Amino acid sequence: MSCPHCNAAVVAFAVPPALREHAPDSLTAICTRCLRTVPAAEAGADAETGEQFDDDADPDLSAVDPAFPGGEAGVALALACGQLESLALNRASIEALVEHAERSGADAFAFFERLDAADAAFDLERRRSALLDMV
Repeated sequence: MSCPHCNAAVVAFAVPPALREHAPDSLTAICTRCLRTVPAAEAGADAETGEQFDDDADPDLSAVDPAFPGGEAGVALALACGQLESLALNRASIEALVEHAERSGADAFAFFERLDAADAAFDLERRRSALLDMV
């Protein structure tokens, strides 16, 4: 499985129903390098390759970065990362995802402070300060 944008490895996961309106697909993948999110099928993770996705499974996003929390909080933050490339266009969705992550027990601002993403598709330092202002 690889990112269609930068060819790095991806981590695929099932998106819980409560978050699907903010996801590219019910089966989504996040790139370990650029942090973009894409439908899992675009990254090569689908039924044809034998990948199994369980809506109740807790995805292991630590391959992306150890800062990711588990459960729905981690999925919400992964989806938020995938939308940070265009903060202006995705503001409402990012706000909803951050709020969902916090309701699920994560400290979203601590997560973004710990996130190490030098090769992200967005300027993480600028996004951190914008997120603080936004939420």
